Amino acid sequence: MRGRIAVLVVAVFLSAHPLVHAAENWPRWRGPNGTGVAAPGEYPVKFSATDGVTWKIELPGPGSSSPVVWDDAIFVTCEADGHDAICRFGLEDGKQAWKKVLGGGRAGKHPNGTGANPSPATDGKHVVAYFKSGRLGCFDFAGNKLWEKNLQEEYGKDTLWWDLGTSPIIFGNNVIIAVMQTGDSYLAAFNLDTGKEAWKTPRQYERPVESDQSYSTPQLATVDGKQQIITWGSDHLTGHDATTGKLMWDSAGFNPDDEKNWRVIASQAVGEGVAVVPFGRGPNLCAVKLGGQGDVTETNWLWKLEQGAGADVPTPLINGGLLYVLADKGKITCRELKTGKQRWSGELPKDKDKYYASPILAGGKLYCVREDGMTYVVNATPKGAADSPLEVLAKNDMGEHIIATPAAVRGSLLIRGETHLFRVGGERAKVAAAK
Repeated sequence: MRGRIAVLVVAVFLSAHPLVHAAENWPRWRGPNGTGVAAPGEYPVKFSATDGVTWKIELPGPGSSSPVVWDDAIFVTCEADGHDAICRFGLEDGKQAWKKVLGGGRAGKHPNGTGANPSPATDGKHVVAYFKSGRLGCFDFAGNKLWEKNLQEEYGKDTLWWDLGTSPIIFGNNVIIAVMQTGDSYLAAFNLDTGKEAWKTPRQYERPVESDQSYSTPQLATVDGKQQIITWGSDHLTGHDATTGKLMWDSAGFNPDDEKNWRVIASQAVGEGVAVVPFGRGPNLCAVKLGGQGDVTETNWLWKLEQGAGADVPTPLINGGLLYVLADKGKITCRELKTGKQRWSGELPKDKDKYYASPILAGGKLYCVREDGMTYVVNATPKGAADSPLEVLAKNDMGEHIIATPAAVRGSLLIRGETHLFRVGGERAKVAAAK
């Protein structure tokens, strides 16, 4: 009887706390709550486009979005014959379960951009896809379309100079989208079952040309006992109530000289009550304590570093009191989160190609993917002094162009290339290697 009660308690706890189950999956861009940190486990180190691959499938079309995972379901967005599309594949066998084509898409403008830059998001029941066209669609796991709308038709046209990049996030029974651009900018939440607007909050700042444009993705955080949406863009870091959309606090000061063209690509990294923001098109880095009321610029800044400390495109990650930053040309730096003090730093091999994918941390290792498909595996916790050399565990060639951030789930990596989706590692790969 006690055993049955214990099982019931655990089941109730899991149903009431979806983030517990989400931590075992990869439900959005950069995984559980957008941290870039995988669940504990043993993850592959040495692999290639042919070695250590559990399966490899050709995708229906291009896209720079990352795959997301819930249990055995993988969801990937892409461009398919000029249309916005989302597909479901099986994690274990890589087989396509379904492909759903929405309306006509908008092609990418940047050489590395597509109409399917935003990654989908799922809560285990719904999967939401967002596209450069402004189209936002929600499906159940069987592939039935629950609803579809176009934010650009309902709320105003896209004024970004480049390709829309922000990904949706899910809180409760709402999907939340950030639109940060020249002109009408806002955060909006939509009911997952119906698509009905739950709330919409202006996020409008008058900034110099292009400095009001952002391609970043918000992140959820518990602040002062409540869930808040932490958002970076338009030279401001903000915290909004995740339930109502109300602005709780705002931090400015990132562009005191009103520089032009300081658009934002890298998102904020959030963890342990702190947000770390790369700014100034990459070279600068700032840590801000979360919380407070109103303008917290003067009270919440913890530290600021300039001249090469940040990154323009890859988003940093936080884990265990440490901050990891991968710069666009391959410099990796580990710092103490609360002080900014450097623990170690090193450079990956120089190359003309850059790092567009954000790093992820899995099994104590950093996975850093260069746009030419070279995937470096780096020891995240090297022993020795602060000036210890970077410990590169492996250099893996995936054989094709890669912009998307990888996913890490249950001992394996999902790597989305220009043409293929790879699953590297996992139980099946271990069995095959043992034979």
